[in-house]
Amino acid sequence: MKRHRLEFTEPGQVAVKVGPAPRPAADEVLVQTHCSAISPGTEMLVYRGQWPPGVAKDATIDSLAGDFAYPLVYGYCAVGRVMETGSAVSGEWRNNRVFAFQPHQDLFCARPATLHPIPADLDDETALFLPAMETAVNLLLDGGPLIGEKVVVVGQGIIGLLTTALLSRFPLAALATVDAYPLRREASLGLGAGECFDPQDPSLLTRWGKGLGRGGEADLVYELSGNPVGLNTALALVRYSGRIVVGSWYGAKRADLDLGAFFHRGRVALISSQVSSIAPQLTGRWHTCRRIDLAWEMLRRVRPAACITQRFALADAASAYTLIDRSPGETIQVIFDYRQAETA
Repeated sequence: MKRHRLEFTEPGQVAVKVGPAPRPAADEVLVQTHCSAISPGTEMLVYRGQWPPGVAKDATIDSLAGDFAYPLVYGYCAVGRVMETGSAVSGEWRNNRVFAFQPHQDLFCARPATLHPIPADLDDETALFLPAMETAVNLLLDGGPLIGEKVVVVGQGIIGLLTTALLSRFPLAALATVDAYPLRREASLGLGAGECFDPQDPSLLTRWGKGLGRGGEADLVYELSGNPVGLNTALALVRYSGRIVVGSWYGAKRADLDLGAFFHRGRVALISSQVSSIAPQLTGRWHTCRRIDLAWEMLRRVRPAACITQRFALADAASAYTLIDRSPGETIQVIFDYRQAETA
């Protein structure tokens, strides 16, 4: 048996490396991957060479420890089944379906403490959305939407869509979304947005803005587009004493921000949100396990597998990344399906 593992060899280039199958250590299990999901945000920074200098891959995920440098393996959304257990691991783990924060590969070893057993009532493809849903849960915790508020979500990639789906369950006065691509605007309306705008549509500012230098109508705006320009859109839509939650990670991308007009006089709060930690004011009541449990429950309610737009074999990874990079309007969530035949 061989292992097939995806490697980012340089910006814009990926290759599938074939090597011996890994063997679990005494405190590990061997997992055979069924499917894995491409992160259209963070992972595409890796693919495009937009990772910020001096930033480690991810110190909170064992499989992504270490400094960033090409060539490298990356990815953190894998679902599979435990095939073997090490001598120090309970045999009860064998045959369990698990989610793992692991790079794209068809076989991997991991300590059970790093794995998340998949609830029996959730299918593999729904389980792939665990990190995205955990991020959406964290975004709502950080933004703290209130009853009767008007909320806008800028960006309807998969994180934006799941955030919209959760917000639609709140008793808000209004929920609007913004995205440049018709496919994502349609999905947004299907997941509960009251209205969805192209960012270039003049009716966005007519409907949600108050005029040049006066802010907008939104009490709370989420900037989830992955594009720094989206933050200027958020600044134009937020009202006096409103909040902007920045969930995008821009990497090495830069843009001029309009902070000289309404921002200071409007007492606008900019809130950074990142899923690797919980806001300090919430740690007394919230912890990672509680957030993960809530994410599983929200997956049951939202059932986001319909957001999968393309499935590729790992051998066709180059085509998958090219599609996301060059034709983002055609994709929402792209996955690798390891149940398709792989080249030996």
